[in-house]
Amino acid sequence: MARIIDLNCDMGESYGRWTLGADEAIMPFITSANVACGYHGGDPHVMRKTVALAIKHKVAIGAHPGLPDLMGFGRRVMDVSPQEIKDYMCYQTGALREFVRVAGGDLQHMKPHGILYTMAERDEALAQAIGEAALESGRGLILMTLASGKYDATCRKIGCRVASEGFADRAYNVDGTLVSRKLPGSLITDPAKAAQQAEKMATTGKVLTLDGVEIDISVQTICCHGDTPGAEKIVRAVREALEKVGVAVKPLRDWLPAQ
Repeated sequence: MARIIDLNCDMGESYGRWTLGADEAIMPFITSANVACGYHGGDPHVMRKTVALAIKHKVAIGAHPGLPDLMGFGRRVMDVSPQEIKDYMCYQTGALREFVRVAGGDLQHMKPHGILYTMAERDEALAQAIGEAALESGRGLILMTLASGKYDATCRKIGCRVASEGFADRAYNVDGTLVSRKLPGSLITDPAKAAQQAEKMATTGKVLTLDGVEIDISVQTICCHGDTPGAEKIVRAVREALEKVGVAVKPLRDWLPAQ
């Protein structure tokens, strides 16, 4: 059976007069778009335009809810309770779902943004809150989680429809977590290196850490960040590398088993 992978990217993170990312250049090469919902980036007008762009290119759409931290782009730790997390997820996902519905589409997935994604890996109660939010939003809704991590395991345990995620443009620690953005080497900005990492994940189930150690990783979806320098070149290189080695790149809705 041919290997299948979803290729996702964080999109729609501009807001007001501030522009971030190259959404129009990136969208043709991905299969799933994680659309910002206004808390860390995005605004109603950007959300509407991003949904329309995704539908035009037959890209599956997911909510990308973050912490209420527009100034810090959702990358600063906040003291929040599990219930607050559930409320933030519900609020943002509901807003995006309505834009998708009005445009004639369906919401495929949910993926926490930024530091919230990291906090879920460190705190089981927060991971469970995110999983519960996904289940309450709809049992068919796919939840993206850090591949081979604690957050992934927690959400699978409570019955979520999970897509384990790997990253083409981020460096890994030996425990399978992502290297902090505060450290040198955390970002992979060379398109060839990002493509090589994605290909290795998809075909061998392995990734080389920043320290040069090869670790196991099982992924169904691979992410390229929309705000990584040269993101449009990285996404294209990753897509072309995967297809060159016979990996079918398709949105999760077309092949991921229902929970």
